[in-house]
Amino acid sequence: MSTENEVELVDAFYMLIESLKNNGIKNIFGIPGIPITALTRSWQADGGKYFGFRHETNAAMAAGASGYLTGVPGVCLTTPAPGFLNGLAGAANATQNGFPMILLSGTAGRRDTDLQKGAFEEMDQLAAARQHVKASYRVNHIEDLPIAMARAVRTAVSGRPGAVYLDLTHEMLTMTLPKAKADELLFTPVDPAPRQPADPAAIKRAVEMLKGAKKPVILLGKGAAYAQCDADIKALVEETGIPFLPMSMAKGLISDHHPLNAGAARSYALPECDVCLIIGARINWLLGHGKGPTWGNKLKKFIQVEIKADEIDSNVPVAAPVVGDIASVVAQLREGLKGMPKADAEWVGGIQSRVNASKEKLAPTLVKETAPGMMNYRNSLGAVRDVLAKYPETILINEGANALDNTRMIVDMTLPRKRLDTGTWGIMGMGMGSCIGATVATGNAVVAVEGDSAFGFSGMEVETIARYKLPITVVVMNNGGIYKGNEENAGGFDDPSISSFTPGARYDMMMTAFGGVGVSVDTPAALAAAIEEGIKSRKPTLINAIIDPDAGVESGRISNLNIERKKKA
Repeated sequence: MSTENEVELVDAFYMLIESLKNNGIKNIFGIPGIPITALTRSWQADGGKYFGFRHETNAAMAAGASGYLTGVPGVCLTTPAPGFLNGLAGAANATQNGFPMILLSGTAGRRDTDLQKGAFEEMDQLAAARQHVKASYRVNHIEDLPIAMARAVRTAVSGRPGAVYLDLTHEMLTMTLPKAKADELLFTPVDPAPRQPADPAAIKRAVEMLKGAKKPVILLGKGAAYAQCDADIKALVEETGIPFLPMSMAKGLISDHHPLNAGAARSYALPECDVCLIIGARINWLLGHGKGPTWGNKLKKFIQVEIKADEIDSNVPVAAPVVGDIASVVAQLREGLKGMPKADAEWVGGIQSRVNASKEKLAPTLVKETAPGMMNYRNSLGAVRDVLAKYPETILINEGANALDNTRMIVDMTLPRKRLDTGTWGIMGMGMGSCIGATVATGNAVVAVEGDSAFGFSGMEVETIARYKLPITVVVMNNGGIYKGNEENAGGFDDPSISSFTPGARYDMMMTAFGGVGVSVDTPAALAAAIEEGIKSRKPTLINAIIDPDAGVESGRISNLNIERKKKA
């Protein structure tokens, strides 16, 4: 603050910081630099929590994870141009996944940028951001900061959540304003994410369809977990007796051990069902676009609960669209379905028998003995599963190809919002940023199960984890390569193959180098002990889990999306 002719003045930093606080923002993730270094210091001096990263994409991933877990937008602050573009990758991922976050970036001066004079880090960031985020706004004047921040937060959390970009111009950041005027402009927004109940006619149509179904299924997506109406969703399932299938980030919304969980019988339940109620998921590639082998090529009816009306009929006709927020709609459905007979016992029993058979088939592979250094995905993740079962509040972060697919299948979740993974895009590199965002937002211990390839995208944030002494345990599933570590050069040369990494890599030493705990293990028992110690100690820990170089298959469960070269006749 300063004075001019006895008038107390405040700067743009004051206006921005107060606006962030008024919108419930407590943490900022980012990297300091021109022109926002002083802003980060001012935020910290004012009592705000700042987490400095080694790469802006990872800071943005942290902001997205924080927004998903809390419903309050996570905030990522970057420098212009390259820093902004790095942050934009994480913001785009947040938008694709429906995570509320705000990307703030300083910019070069508008006068120079608009005439393309070649200013330092000159870039029209507003235009670049627009196609990748939910909304993009530029703040040209200090007086607009309170409205801009409120609009950004409201846009990020209302409807389908997503990322919002705020362009902080150099000129605006240098402005001042009389404090009395500033305090008149500052305000706390009212109800930024209002409830949007569905049309009663839409509810009636959906209710009638469910009542007439012979083989109904409820499919839960991460939007259902984000809605934080867990008790109502569980009640809807139990009152109707309809089996449910959770998508990966909805695991634990209702315990994976619940008798109506059809997840292990997905390949039977989806093709055979006649009515599928979809809550908080999109009928996109993850669901086979609603047709083909995933659904058995059979005519079936979809009920889709969706906040965005233009999402309906995106791939297949939806017989009963229900447009509204999930919490309101689930309550409306429960009311409309009161007194409905439980789902057909033969249908439910058929699913349960297949679930039991699948679990019985899997069980011995999770405890199978292997020689040291020859663990596979089954017995190593069986050890992870057993430890996490003892610490259900621990948040699981998961990325990779085989590491992702097998963890999703093997590691049960019993509580909601305790699993974050690669999401809609299947993106690699979300791991370390999401770990940091998750523990900062919740205070919970975090365990990350990482493929060695996926870990490489954000591995330098191990230093960030150690610097802030965060309770994060990272497990790197080290088989020495992408998919496998024993592929040979396709041309027969001495160069490594396209999928090979350095043999015998010691990822654990990265954490040791920065003052954390590094452990290398080669048996399931040692892996389990190291994870449990990491959780209990709450010390930054990295476990180099050595597995069979031959463990894994190319592209995990989506190898069908590979384009194979046509061979000559």
